[in-house]
Amino acid sequence: MLNRLNNPMTGRDLSIGFDLGGTQVRAALVDAGHVVKRAAARTDVAGGAEGVMRQFRALASEVCAQNQFEDVKAVGVSAPGPLDTETGIVDHIPTLPGWEEFPLRSRLAEIFERPAVVENDGIAAAFGEWKHGAGKGLNHLVYVTVSTGIGGGVVVDGRLMHGRRGMGAHVGHFRIAPEGPVCSCGAIGCFEAFAAGTALGKRAKKLASDNPSGYLGRVAAGGKVETRHAVEGARAGDAECIALVEEEADLLGVGFTGLAHLFSPERIIMGGGVSQAFDLLTDGIHRRIKRDAMAPFKSVEVVPAELGDNCGLVGAASLALSVANSPA
Repeated sequence: MLNRLNNPMTGRDLSIGFDLGGTQVRAALVDAGHVVKRAAARTDVAGGAEGVMRQFRALASEVCAQNQFEDVKAVGVSAPGPLDTETGIVDHIPTLPGWEEFPLRSRLAEIFERPAVVENDGIAAAFGEWKHGAGKGLNHLVYVTVSTGIGGGVVVDGRLMHGRRGMGAHVGHFRIAPEGPVCSCGAIGCFEAFAAGTALGKRAKKLASDNPSGYLGRVAAGGKVETRHAVEGARAGDAECIALVEEEADLLGVGFTGLAHLFSPERIIMGGGVSQAFDLLTDGIHRRIKRDAMAPFKSVEVVPAELGDNCGLVGAASLALSVANSPA
């Protein structure tokens, strides 16, 4: 594989994007923002960083036909933080032991003999949506992924915002209330602590406990109540689940209003698992923005991501390609 990578052709601009997660690693061969093929494997947690490097090699072989290796110009990885994207060194990953101070960018470049890029997962997803998804053609946007936690990325004045050490745009960790639930970061009242999918799941579990005879109570009697059950109940017309989803929409609207004030985007793009319920959330989100935003920001629209769970893969691959194609 590496011998073939030593002789790139100039006919196509292919790149490989990797997504590093606590439970799964994924890879995609990307051609001009289009996913040609992708593959995934359960993260080799026990093998540590070098174990995952071996997985990256195997996944790259899986997504590329042999003759396509010659056209791969660069590789990029979307990874959770904190990580220093200026040096390409992982500070640490809370869900993955053995990654402390790991030189991820240099190891990728060594393994694949190509330019390599390491990017925070939220910023990579923002880049993917900006160049190839719901933010295409815009100069100012905020991307927010609402899933287990809340993360994202920001484009300002036609440039991807990184901040000091490339650690900017932790959009889930500004406080929206002086009191409230404890966040995963240890602070109280963060946007993430109120509005992440995990928070919605906790409220659903409490409701199931409070009302055993209700929709969620009956779910609990047969198994574990999860975030998706609140959405399924709302779609089925259950009044309590509808109220939960409406509360979630309002909390998202509070956070999005703050982000609109901070970054003045043309559009806020919502991704992540909770965005699968966007059709149930959109009215409540926009209602809160129109109520609370200052006059110039009331018209900021919130839209669902277009790339789905490919946004990080496409973003990482596209960032890597942009580096490879940049003048020396």
